[in-house]
Amino acid sequence: MIHFFKQPISHLALPDKFTYPFHYTPHPLCVLAAEEVKEYIASREEWQEELAFGKMFGVLIVQKENKQETAKKEAVNEIGYLAAFSGNLAGKNLHPYFVPPVYDLLQPEGFFKIEEEQISSINIRIRELENNRSYLDLKEKWKTETEQAKAILNQAKAELKAAKEAREIRRQSSSTLSEEEQASLIRESQYQKAEYKRLEKKWKKRLEELETETRHFETEIEQLKTERKERSAALQRKLFEQFRMLNARGEVKDLYTIFEQTVQKVPPAGAGECALPKLLQYAYLHQLKPLAMAEFWWGDSPKNEIRHHGYYYPSCKGKCEPILQHMLQGLEVDENPLLNSIHEDEELEIVYEDEWLVVVNKPAGMLSVPGKEEDRDSVYHRLKKKYPDATGPMIVHRLDMATSGLLLVAKTKEVHQHLQAQFASRSIKKRYVAVLDGATATVEKTALPPGRTGRIELPLCLNPLDRPRQIVSREHGKEAITEYRIISESEKHIRIAFYPLTGRTHQLRVHAAHPEGLSCPILGDELYGKKADRLYLHAEYIEFRHPISGKILRIQKEADF
Repeated sequence: MIHFFKQPISHLALPDKFTYPFHYTPHPLCVLAAEEVKEYIASREEWQEELAFGKMFGVLIVQKENKQETAKKEAVNEIGYLAAFSGNLAGKNLHPYFVPPVYDLLQPEGFFKIEEEQISSINIRIRELENNRSYLDLKEKWKTETEQAKAILNQAKAELKAAKEAREIRRQSSSTLSEEEQASLIRESQYQKAEYKRLEKKWKKRLEELETETRHFETEIEQLKTERKERSAALQRKLFEQFRMLNARGEVKDLYTIFEQTVQKVPPAGAGECALPKLLQYAYLHQLKPLAMAEFWWGDSPKNEIRHHGYYYPSCKGKCEPILQHMLQGLEVDENPLLNSIHEDEELEIVYEDEWLVVVNKPAGMLSVPGKEEDRDSVYHRLKKKYPDATGPMIVHRLDMATSGLLLVAKTKEVHQHLQAQFASRSIKKRYVAVLDGATATVEKTALPPGRTGRIELPLCLNPLDRPRQIVSREHGKEAITEYRIISESEKHIRIAFYPLTGRTHQLRVHAAHPEGLSCPILGDELYGKKADRLYLHAEYIEFRHPISGKILRIQKEADF
């Protein structure tokens, strides 16, 4: 499965360390390999309809030590690449150009296909029972007669009550009722109550008979559903036990063992079937040394996630991170560049300050608040050190680490609460400036002429399998609204002003990149677009009411791009 480059590569230096797969710039060898894979994909006409819906592909640069029998018995190092796709392609896991899966669950005689057929037959039986005419008629009859019984019994109760009231009137209106008349009233009451009891018993028996007949079907359906659930769970466990993942040290762990250490405990569907785990597994099995990796998207963007044709993307977190933490052991891997404190020796610029609050110009690449690594450089750490007597959380709102611009900070708990209330009521006005990837707009025929204004409403929520990436979800997402104005346009770039009316995570980035938004990612957005020297997004203006003086403050700091 190893492919050797069609063009000379001797002028390209080999990478010193293996790619950190969750944040990277593709090595030139990976770019060359990806271009060759794209060429091959484009040549397969029979795949194009399926691939138009989108699929992730990956390349792995490998080094092969081929010991040739020469006089000096020297080792000749050969550089090539492997290719893979995520999931399956054209209904198969095996295609000659690509590495095989870690485990082929589509093999016809394999346990997965056999058990899957059994589960499918259970599904068919459940559907047959749920749509059985007799069952549906019984359910409808039970529902109709339950309503009928309720109406009849309510009417009978009303008549009982009316008769009782009539008797009371007779008793109160005549003080000379004979004993015989008194006894007659009592017998009438007893008879009517007995009649109601007989009527109630009759309907109860009728409904119980219908319920018993209906329950025969429902019991069988529930038993089948229980069997299906148990079979599915057993199948999933057996399947994931077949995914025996290697690492560079030759150690083996199955997916269940790997995911036992995670929050979810159980591997998610599709775990082990992404491109990079397939590539590494094949390399280890065939004594090939992994040097660098890259994964790219082919086709249209999915409905909820954001993917652009031909763009490179980091490996997913939910499915792949636990697997790759194991598989990369034994390799020397690049450090996560996000952990580097690139502004450590720079002073934090203060744009406005008074006794109560501060507005700083956060540089791109600095955290607003510390994350899991409490000792990482952040605006909060800097200002806590500068203002040791400050109370409360201080940071009123946040900017993404990659975003630069104005950040509002309170020196007291009370001021913090006041400013947060202004954010909650949406009375604070903000303006961001960004540069969009004009090349993408051209490719995807997005019309964004200067002066155009608009409004984007796409609800957002976290993608739990690929943190911190956000997805558009009308079912689970929270309201997210952005207004915008196109400032200028050049051949490659579009300058735009954003006016967010809500403050969701990655709101502007997703609204810019999503096909139902501007379909034009912000330049340098490696999560939703293409990596550059920085994310070209800057919070340049903020307007709010001062919590103490009540005056409106308007603060602006223009972007340096």
